[in-house]
Amino acid sequence: MTSTRFDPITQASVDAVIAALAGPGARARDDQREAVAALVDERRRVLVVQATGWGKSAVYWAATAARRAAGAGPTVVISPLLALMRDQVAAAGRAGLVAATINSTNIDEWDEVLDRLHGGRLDVLLISPERLANPGFAARLGPLAARCGLLVIDEAHCISDWGFDFRPDYQRLSGVLLRMAPDTPVLATTATANERVTADVAEQLGPDTLVLRGPLARASLRLAVLDRLDPLERYAWTADACEQLSGSGIVYVLTVAETERLAAFLVSEGIDAVAYNGRLGPEERQQVEDRLRDNAVKVVVATSALGMGYDKPDLAFVVHLGSPASPVAYYQQVGRAGRALDDALAVLLPSAADEPIWEYFASASIPDPDAAAAVLRLLSDEGPATVPALEKATGLRRGRLETLLKILAVDGAVEPTRQGWTSTGQGWHFNTKKYGALLAVRSAEADLMRRYAAGQGCLMGFLQEALGDATSGPCGRCSVCTGVLPAPGARPTPARLEAARAFLRGQDVELEPRKMWPSGLAGRKGRIGRAPGPGRALAFADDPAWAEALGRLGRADGPLTDEVIAGVAALLGRWKVLHDRSPVGVVPVPSRRHPRRVASLAEAVAGELGLPVVEALAVSGPAAPDQAASLARVTGLFAALSVTALPRPGPVVLVDDTYRTGWTMTVAAALLAEAGATAVFPLALHQLP
Repeated sequence: MTSTRFDPITQASVDAVIAALAGPGARARDDQREAVAALVDERRRVLVVQATGWGKSAVYWAATAARRAAGAGPTVVISPLLALMRDQVAAAGRAGLVAATINSTNIDEWDEVLDRLHGGRLDVLLISPERLANPGFAARLGPLAARCGLLVIDEAHCISDWGFDFRPDYQRLSGVLLRMAPDTPVLATTATANERVTADVAEQLGPDTLVLRGPLARASLRLAVLDRLDPLERYAWTADACEQLSGSGIVYVLTVAETERLAAFLVSEGIDAVAYNGRLGPEERQQVEDRLRDNAVKVVVATSALGMGYDKPDLAFVVHLGSPASPVAYYQQVGRAGRALDDALAVLLPSAADEPIWEYFASASIPDPDAAAAVLRLLSDEGPATVPALEKATGLRRGRLETLLKILAVDGAVEPTRQGWTSTGQGWHFNTKKYGALLAVRSAEADLMRRYAAGQGCLMGFLQEALGDATSGPCGRCSVCTGVLPAPGARPTPARLEAARAFLRGQDVELEPRKMWPSGLAGRKGRIGRAPGPGRALAFADDPAWAEALGRLGRADGPLTDEVIAGVAALLGRWKVLHDRSPVGVVPVPSRRHPRRVASLAEAVAGELGLPVVEALAVSGPAAPDQAASLARVTGLFAALSVTALPRPGPVVLVDDTYRTGWTMTVAAALLAEAGATAVFPLALHQLP
């Protein structure tokens, strides 16, 4: 039975931390007191599942203060994001604690931080779970595990296979827990765990885990859904909303390209906006986060890279262009808003393009058993291998391979060394039951998100039910309960819609040429000497300006529509370098799938530029594999493509309907250069992600 009677040190620590973080008149919640008592007085393991803004961090700062006052060792906080670490270091300072972090951006400071830690001059060390994957770092951290005063696992839903944001390296925490003294208290916290995730995390923490779970409704949030807007309307509605809403906010999108495209449109409409995604460096990310926190920017257009743990209590609105794959993920992101406001808005603008993205991410953390067997066989037969070497030998794409290696490492089948990845000899089997159940859960979550987007009941109540909150009920504030949509209403203004169309159709998609041949390619190596020049595409990914027009072309082969031809003509008119080089012809890439479409594109380009169509390329034999590593793809392309002599030397425009990896254009350009082309300019209808 947990004691709610605090000893004087514990009582003083809780009161002091709450006052420092929330103001002199603030009082601790009952569950905050119970959690601190369990950690400090009874040294138990505690899981706290409470809404964003409830004060979970106050629990571990109060427990740290009490434990340190009693002579215990420092607290170790496992934290998933750099942004969250920075916020936590600042919050610890406000609570009167000295905190530091070890992460991938401050390697030069590691020795100093560890010296301060081992010398007793740090109260808190924050590290990411990925650091635990580094054998050298784990060895240096080893002595700390034995004298750690408190272990905190923040965003603990990441431990669970069932969590919406499962991260394999988080499961290494079980090894950390086992190495600790049995009476070391452990606190796990999250705002986004349904019943299945809560039970799984509690089981991993241990049989005597105290679970403190509260209501997850957010009284300050007004939720709304607008589900009948096309891609251009979503852009225009967002611009109208950002112009009319007070305060600053976040607009979430599903892809990196969308962050940059939407932010650019908002800026063109006079709205202070900036993009935020995983391509930004640490310093750039911090600058954007700080500007938003200081209300120095109106809106940040972000992927999920900005979300978990980011702390801006007065965030006024969150808009989603496209749905996350689960209600739990959606709740996590909208939970950023209204923490210190009486009223904040969260609007979902679902898209028909959402579900293919859901399907990709749903399978991203499911290991392919055949790929796993191939990797393990190679490591067993040939010894340690680097990721590039494994990529070349297996044909797996880099991102999938790296995720697979992490999963195999967590399961104990492989481990990283200085020479590369190596087999542990323990073997591995694909857990059909586990992964089948996981896919079923993700499918069910996607169905829940469809129902939410369709407005089938109170929106806040729906999220509460999805999270297993027994206190769910009509909120009386959402667009379903009230029947009222937020400004600007059900549709954007006509002027803004035309502005979105004009802006987006006026943007050029640049195709960056490949610069290096893949390692191991027969007859060619190193830098590509005769690479294609910078190219252009009409559209990228789910480009809202062209989504419907390209969609009308469908999968069936056929000529281009007048609308698309006009877009290509406008693109060519803006392509100054092409005109300066005076090309001598237009060369179509031979297409097995859409020969009429590619021919139509070549004719349109040739007609606009006043050039002949030159059938200089031919294709034969087996098709080159699409979903393969670069070496296999390029080898197959050189085997399939051949070139005839060009009528005369000079620059050419090389056209194809789609462009994904760039290897088709690169191989074709190399062959054309050998036949006399002095420059090759690629042009595609659609660049695919």
